[in-house]
Amino acid sequence: MSRFAKPVFLAAGLRTPFGRGGGALAAYDAISLSVPVVQAMAQHAEPDFVVWGTVIPNLGWSNIAREVWLDAKLNPSVPAFSVVLACSTSMTATFAAAGMLGGGADLSLVGGAEVMSRPSLALTAEASKRLTDLFVRDAGAALAALQSLTVRDYVLPTKGWANRITGRTMGDHMEETAKAWNIARAAQDDWALKSHQRAVAGWSNGFFDDLVIPLPELTRDANPRADTSIERLAALKPAFDRDSGLGSITAGNSSPITDGAAGCWVANEAGIARLPTDTPHVRLVDYEVSAVDLHIEGLLMAPSYGIPRLLSRHRLGFSDIALWEIHEAFAAQVLANVAAITDPDWVRAKAGVEADMGPFDWERVNPMGGSVAIGHPFGATGARDLSQAVKELWALPIGSRAIVSICADGGQGTVALLERV
Repeated sequence: MSRFAKPVFLAAGLRTPFGRGGGALAAYDAISLSVPVVQAMAQHAEPDFVVWGTVIPNLGWSNIAREVWLDAKLNPSVPAFSVVLACSTSMTATFAAAGMLGGGADLSLVGGAEVMSRPSLALTAEASKRLTDLFVRDAGAALAALQSLTVRDYVLPTKGWANRITGRTMGDHMEETAKAWNIARAAQDDWALKSHQRAVAGWSNGFFDDLVIPLPELTRDANPRADTSIERLAALKPAFDRDSGLGSITAGNSSPITDGAAGCWVANEAGIARLPTDTPHVRLVDYEVSAVDLHIEGLLMAPSYGIPRLLSRHRLGFSDIALWEIHEAFAAQVLANVAAITDPDWVRAKAGVEADMGPFDWERVNPMGGSVAIGHPFGATGARDLSQAVKELWALPIGSRAIVSICADGGQGTVALLERV
């Protein structure tokens, strides 16, 4: 059983190295960092359409997909459009592209980018109105008013990227969820250490070599730390709840501020035939987009609704999934979502799924590391996760399945079911 009338495939794409915030890639913007990715991918095949996204708003463009494609000096007759769904942006792009295949559109290039080092600055609505009204009546007065703007007239980036409705950062919300689910600091640090160790091993054994294109400023991911240890992680102070004595989320067990761009392919059978024969690819069987009340369930807990519903729809249990690629916004977020989906009472009451899905095998989760170690440029994470999962699943026996899960701001999340073919 599949969501699609005809087979849809995801094929591994390419990405930049992921850079540390304020580091080697900070001079780029989301367009210029995306250009080398789409240029490199277009050398393998020209897509029939492009879907691309970025999360942090920029007043310089409205359709980043088209801007990237044209700046890359590629065929202007290829259409391109943009999507955004917070951290699930480029995963949502794959779902959108999958639904558009057919009628001569067989191959889509999808992805996204974020340069978190360089968020745009904007004026508040009040300051903007004041200036635009002045420009209409008196340009000289408007210019004088520009010179007298104060810091209160600007919309400045909020540390931790705050939710607009609550005004609280992702970390603030995750601290609340970690406490609600009794996620211990030691467990978070242990998972963070595994993420770093696996990402470092992945680079050492060559896993990432054909997924990452080197840039002049950076040739490999800057965030994975070969020298970290459980002792070093344990020594870090809480980054969000600093006063209660119960804070558990630190810089070490959270995904870091990151710059990067990533892409992957979405295709039908005719589109896959246009890619190089050795391109890893798997079938996109189905997907789930879920949303929860962020005031009740937690800002990043939507995957715990989507995963059981997706598995139940296909009569699958946890043991039927050979690979889990779970985005690590925070180590606590991974631990809390898995705690939820492995609680049959919770799944029954919240997700509306009756089936007992059996034991969960942690050894199948993020075998090459996740976002805590690799980094999390919002718009690029979905394509990075998917390409990584496709290559990991490609190495497993035919018929093996994977779940790829990404949480997103606003109490939303996306989950994909993949199958090795």
